[in-house]
Amino acid sequence: MFDKVKALLVDELSIDAAEITPESELVNDLGINSLELADLVLLCEERFDIEIGDDVIHKFITVGDVANYLAEVADEK
Repeated sequence: MFDKVKALLVDELSIDAAEITPESELVNDLGINSLELADLVLLCEERFDIEIGDDVIHKFITVGDVANYLAEVADEK
């Protein structure tokens, strides 16, 4: 799942792939702003056919957080 999230960040938000690790913080390390975070959430919702609640989004600190959440939701489907 990490690789899928990484691909979204590279392809859709033009982030350098070399900077992306599971521990990379979306805001502090990758420089993602609130609009880009919203875009990432929408892309994930579309790509994985899920809904991500507002209460979950604030828990997305690192790339790994996003990947882990998506993996959990995918397991539930």
